[in-house]
Amino acid sequence: MIPTKTHAAFLFDMDGTVTDSIAASERVWSAWARRHGLDVEAFLPTIHGVRAEETIRRQNLAKIDIAQEVAAILAGEIADIEGVVPIAGAEAFLRALPADRWAIVTSAQRALALRRLTAAGLPIPAVLITAEDVSRGKPAPDGYVLAAQRLGVAAQDCLVFEDAPAGVRAGEAAGADVMVITATHFHPFGTDHPVLADYSGVQVAVDPDGLRLTVT
Repeated sequence: MIPTKTHAAFLFDMDGTVTDSIAASERVWSAWARRHGLDVEAFLPTIHGVRAEETIRRQNLAKIDIAQEVAAILAGEIADIEGVVPIAGAEAFLRALPADRWAIVTSAQRALALRRLTAAGLPIPAVLITAEDVSRGKPAPDGYVLAAQRLGVAAQDCLVFEDAPAGVRAGEAAGADVMVITATHFHPFGTDHPVLADYSGVQVAVDPDGLRLTVT
């Protein structure tokens, strides 16, 4: 059920939430996993919504340079934008929002975030929180809390749009309401939060005290 309450701001994850970049990301990470002898099928569901550094560290691989591996993944993902498109309805939805009422909070590095948003034809928000901006990535709430602070609102008064379990937990930990976008759920997960397939038929009413979702 779509929440009808008013929120001070909307905070969006990027990959899988406003951009469909899952296939490109999984191509790059699959190649990396094969190079390191990992089970690709088991590994891929773990990459979404978290920073590359944390994904790599969790593998406990011997004798690797974490910074070098992160740089290699970044280079690969920046080079591969084939099929990076907006989630249905996302462009119109984002462009309808007041510039000071929304932000993107992504586990991607800034260079990659800008590359993918541009490739998808989406607006660049005034507040863009990326992997470099926080010391703790999702599922820690730091990114969402920081985005809310930069917008001049409380995280508890925001609605977070997410697609991955780590991001959902980050939104919850920030005290925000959460909406789950399922458009790219190749690896589905259960949730008690409201769910939208995409932004088709979803509009925003800009009230004096905040933003309110409406469905046509």
